[in-house]
Amino acid sequence: MSVSKPVMYGINNCDTIKKAKAWLNENQIDFDFHDYKKLGTNETQLKSWVQEMGWQQLINQRGTTWRKLDESRRHSMNDQDAILVMQENPSIIKRPLLIIGEQKVLGFKAEQYQQLFN
Repeated sequence: MSVSKPVMYGINNCDTIKKAKAWLNENQIDFDFHDYKKLGTNETQLKSWVQEMGWQQLINQRGTTWRKLDESRRHSMNDQDAILVMQENPSIIKRPLLIIGEQKVLGFKAEQYQQLFN
């Protein structure tokens, strides 16, 4: 049985992405990187992620991109609007999103990555 290569989604200049990439490289784990800024987002994929994890998990509600949204939009956010917001502002998506086969991990914690890859 072959295990698919992990794919990391994020933005290249993000500090958390840099830490996660460094960890994967130090542990000699081959992965693909999808840069939202360069490659964009896929509506079908975003719908699937929202359905599986919920927009509340996917959107970084502590970041400046979220705070810059109109207050009424933040308060009336729903699945469809969240998908539009993520397409318009990929910086709002929590980073990194690491996908290994069917498993999805949001954010980076070295201990969590250690458990995933052991």
